Amino acid sequence: MSVVLPEDFLNELDNLKGYNKKSFLDAHLLPSPTSVRINPSKDINLYTNNKPVLWCENAYYLNERPVFTLDPHYHAGAYYVQEASSMFLQHLFKSIIKDKTGLRVLDLCAAPGGKSTLIASLLDTESLLISNDVIRTRATILDENLTRWGQMNTWVTSNDPRDFSLLTDYFDVILVDAPCSGSGLFRKDPNAIKEWSLENVQLCSDRQKRILNDILPCLKNDGILIYATCSYSAKENEEILDFIADNYNITSIESELKEDWGIVEVKSKKNEVTGYRFFPDKIEGEGFFIAAIQKNESDNQQKIHRYKTAHNKKAFEQSSYLLNIDNYLVIATDIENFSAIHNQHEIDWHILKNKLYLRKTGLRLGNSTIKDWIPAHDVALSNDMNTNLPSINVTKEQALRFLKKEDILTNESGKGWFVVKYNNLGLGWIKNLGNRTNNYLPKNWRIRMELK
Repeated sequence: MSVVLPEDFLNELDNLKGYNKKSFLDAHLLPSPTSVRINPSKDINLYTNNKPVLWCENAYYLNERPVFTLDPHYHAGAYYVQEASSMFLQHLFKSIIKDKTGLRVLDLCAAPGGKSTLIASLLDTESLLISNDVIRTRATILDENLTRWGQMNTWVTSNDPRDFSLLTDYFDVILVDAPCSGSGLFRKDPNAIKEWSLENVQLCSDRQKRILNDILPCLKNDGILIYATCSYSAKENEEILDFIADNYNITSIESELKEDWGIVEVKSKKNEVTGYRFFPDKIEGEGFFIAAIQKNESDNQQKIHRYKTAHNKKAFEQSSYLLNIDNYLVIATDIENFSAIHNQHEIDWHILKNKLYLRKTGLRLGNSTIKDWIPAHDVALSNDMNTNLPSINVTKEQALRFLKKEDILTNESGKGWFVVKYNNLGLGWIKNLGNRTNNYLPKNWRIRMELK
């Protein structure tokens, strides 16, 4: 087996701290490691006997890559399949952000959702995470993954970075996992090798600068910018850190590393801003770069206008049986459908709904008919679901049949709505009509592969 990496790419690496050509090339002959991060809110014991990811709690390497599509735990949001290097975000976030109460956090380039679900698990319920992706199809995947994760304080938007320019001085933390040339994924995605060029690196660098200029005014004074790429290129990493330092009043932030982690701490050439680079021959993971910066200047703070509450008392009364909490409001997201948001986030809803395309606002609850409340799929996956709701526990085979949107048999005598559960984790809803059941799994969520 051999791999041929672009000569221009290898020449670029020669000047990078920590680069060893032979071991770097040897690492690209090895398979990509598979790692998962357990959802701490789903309360299930999975993979805990596996080798842990050193810089991330609840994260483990798998000995082999299973077919995740055929694991009901995956569909229930019990874990997220995430590349290990990028999980360093957890250590960085926890070490530099001391007060995690009531934060407003933006994950700007969030799809498919690995870093968003990681951040969501670190936030308290008073905090709000806005996960954004400009491409609508990718925002759909992001929406699904955050729905599986089950938290009400995670909202999804689909906007260009420039659309956030109206939200000056609004966010406490902004993560920009920037679109890049993708050289850190050469081992994982051989097609990235074919697409790489010096011209593309320059195009990506220019785009990264535009994104940062669009988004940095949204960061509060003393707010934290976390910048990351899956590229090795200094032009997309250290030079970008220098670009930020040249144009904004910032302070570089360092995080303590352990020597056995194998992560390389670097400094930008001009302003000595600290960053962290991951080489696949030094760590068990792919190529990655990340840095944290504190902004030391303020733009015009977002003005808060008076507003009338959007809380729909009737919808709240009809749907309140679905959840086991009471500190939330019910808002209409369109003519028919309703969602639940935490009380303290109503002001954010009034601000954001007029400036951004809100794809997912809080927890979708469903809608009412003359005779019935039709519960949303999201409730069955929510951490706030009422555990006393009627439910049926199914076998793995039944779970997979349900996830293929097939009707499943039940011995339940009562009619009405039932949560389908596998190992006590919600998968979705069925409605028992007595002589048959209807499967209410959304069509776009169904498994399309054949079951073995």
